[in-house]
Parts: sequence; C-alpha cells; structure tokens
Amino acid sequence: MSELELSRLVKPRALPAGELAIEANEAERAALARRFGVTSIKALTATVGFDTKDGAVLANGRLKATIEQPCAITRDNFTYEVEEPLTLRFVPSGSTPDYAPDEEIELDTEDLDEIEYEGETLDLGEAIAQTLALAIDPYREGPGADEARESAGIVSDEDTPSGPLAEALAALRKD
Repeated sequence: MSELELSRLVKPRALPAGELAIEANEAERAALARRFGVTSIKALTATVGFDTKDGAVLANGRLKATIEQPCAITRDNFTYEVEEPLTLRFVPSGSTPDYAPDEEIELDTEDLDEIEYEGETLDLGEAIAQTLALAIDPYREGPGADEARESAGIVSDEDTPSGPLAEALAALRKD
C-alpha cells in the first residue's frame, strides 16, 4: 500500500477534546495536487469536533482550501476557494451489515459518509482528502471561458433552439 498524502491518525478511545485543527503542509498539498490532477493546492485546513454514537465516531467540522487548476475551456490556470462541511461517521471494520448484491436498502443521512477503520486508529486526514477530492470540479471554468467560447464561435446548447419548431424555422430561413 502506498503512503497516504495527508494522514492524521486519531484514536477513537482517546478522542481530542474540543475542535482539532488540521493544516496540510507544503509537501502534503503538492502530493494531493498530483493525486487530484490540479495545478496546486495553495492552502488546506480543516477544523473537526468529535462525538460518539452507537459505537461510531462522529466527526463534524469544515474544510477550507485554495485550489489552482486549469480552466476547462482556455486551459489557463485560475485560483478559487473551496469551503465544505465535514460530516463523517467512522465505524469499526465489520460493524456494517452485509447486504446481498441485488438487495434494495434505504439510506438515511447517518449512513452517508460512513468510513470503516481497522485497528486502534482512524485516519481523519484521508477522510479530509477524499472530501476535498469530491469538491474539486475537473471541468470548472475560469474567468475567461465565455470570452474564449465567443471568440471561437462556439454557441452553448442553451443559446441554440432545438426541436421540430426550430427545424421548421431553420428551413424557412433557408428559403
């Protein structure tokens, strides 16, 4: 197994009191940027508070990051801020029920973002990294995207009428 870019181990039996502040260092941010395919991660912080319920560790807080990535249209780099809530539920490995592959189940909000851990520690850092990965839009457009489209003569689907009426009008224009 490869070394994780952002690892912050927490012992469920000795949870930190109050909020835990996490800040990724330069090497961690550079490794995460490579992993997520962005130009750079200029800042990455999270604050997390802990609680327990039914044998699970609940981690709630906020993630903040500054991302630099290429525009999906111009390929010019641009920077933007990400701020995401963290709502994670860590459960011991093997504590989740096994379901048949075709069995229909209903999930409630507590079932989402449930992360199994093994042994005496859980990795809060990797959970934060995965939350950041979900917040990064690989097709995000930078400030010059509309101008680049316009200068290239590209019209969006919203600007182009479609359907039978649009086809009939286009045929009339040709005549």
